[in-house]
Amino acid sequence: MPLADQPYAHLLRPHPGPLRRDERYDTAHFERLDLEQVQAGGALFLECAFTDVTFSEAKLRQARFNETWWERCRLVASELVESEWQDTTVQGGLFAGVSAYGAQLRRMTVRQCKLESVNLRGAVLRDVVFEDCQLRDVDFGGAKLTGVSFPGSSLDEVRFGGATLARTDLRGASRLGLPDGHEGLRGAVISATQLIELAPQFAQALGVQVRD
Repeated sequence: MPLADQPYAHLLRPHPGPLRRDERYDTAHFERLDLEQVQAGGALFLECAFTDVTFSEAKLRQARFNETWWERCRLVASELVESEWQDTTVQGGLFAGVSAYGAQLRRMTVRQCKLESVNLRGAVLRDVVFEDCQLRDVDFGGAKLTGVSFPGSSLDEVRFGGATLARTDLRGASRLGLPDGHEGLRGAVISATQLIELAPQFAQALGVQVRD
C-alpha cells in the first residue's frame, strides 16, 4: 500500500524543522532531510510519514512511532533503545549500526530493507513481517517473537540465543545463516530443506557427533 493510500495521507503537512526531545508530532511529513545527531528521545510520532530521510548518530531512545510510514530512509549509528513501533510500514530503507535493544514492535511490516549490525536484544516483536529483506549481524538474543515471519529474506549471522519464539515462521527465508543460539529456535517453524541444512549445527549445539 503506497503512502497515498494511507488513511491519514490527506492530512499530512511538511515539517522541515528540527526534532526535539519529548515533543509530539501529528500528521507531519518529514521529506528529504539529513538529520545528524538529532536529540528526540521520548518523542511521539502519530500518523507521520518519513520519505528519503537520513538519521545519523540520532538519539531516539524511548521514541514512539504509531501509524507511521517510512520509505527510502536510512538510520545509521543511531539509538532506538526502548522505542515503540506500532502499525508501521518501513520499505526500501537501511538500518546500520542501530541499537534497538528493549524495543517493542507490533503490527509492523519491514519490506525490501537492509539491516546490518542491529541490536534487538530483549526486544518484543509481535505480528512483524520482514519481507524481501537482508538481515546481517542482527541480534535477537533474549527477544520475544510472536507471529513473526521472514518471507524472501536472507538471514546471515543472525542470532536467536535465549530468544522466546511463538508462531515464528522461518520457512520463507531465502537463507538461514545462524552462527549460534540454535536453542533459541524452539517454537519456530522451518521447512524440511532448512532442517537438513541446519542439521550439522543442531548436532553441534547438542553435542552430538555424526560419523559414517
